[in-house]
Amino acid sequence: MSQFRVFIINVKILLSNYFHDFFGVLFAIKKRILNFYNMKKLLILFSVLFMSFLSFSQEYKVVTIVESIVPMGLGRSRIIENKTEQDVSALTTERTDGKTSEQGKVNRNDVKVDEFEETKLLNFYSAVGINFQNIASNDAVITAKINELAADGWKLSFVTSGVESDAGEKDGAGIFVTRLFFSR
Repeated sequence: MSQFRVFIINVKILLSNYFHDFFGVLFAIKKRILNFYNMKKLLILFSVLFMSFLSFSQEYKVVTIVESIVPMGLGRSRIIENKTEQDVSALTTERTDGKTSEQGKVNRNDVKVDEFEETKLLNFYSAVGINFQNIASNDAVITAKINELAADGWKLSFVTSGVESDAGEKDGAGIFVTRLFFSR
């Protein structure tokens, strides 16, 4: 009789665990469904808030780096940062037939800005050729400028560069231009 009693107790325990697990799974499924819908609502809300934040707060800045490749320090190398807002619509015209241009009516002086910041850099070449110390020095200054802008909340978004190189001993001219595009 005691073995039968132990058997019955074990069956009761198994059935109670089974029902507990069964109802626990049903409850968890119901909870997950509710959480899914709540998470979906929260995701939509955060997406709308994030997109509206981006559309109202996006701002851009371009910083240009000009590094001279003229030998013996005769060139000028600088980091240039504009400090003036520009109304591009006043400088823009349309062509309707592909040939007639109204650009002659736009005054070149209206395009030029008076307020900009320039940071001195070293030239790539010295009297005997390429100067790696000058390049490393420029890298340090450019890095400091990027870090300064990052501390002000700007994020480096894109970089593009181009070069007009020295064509030989009679040319004596050339520049390396890099544009840094920032956003915040």
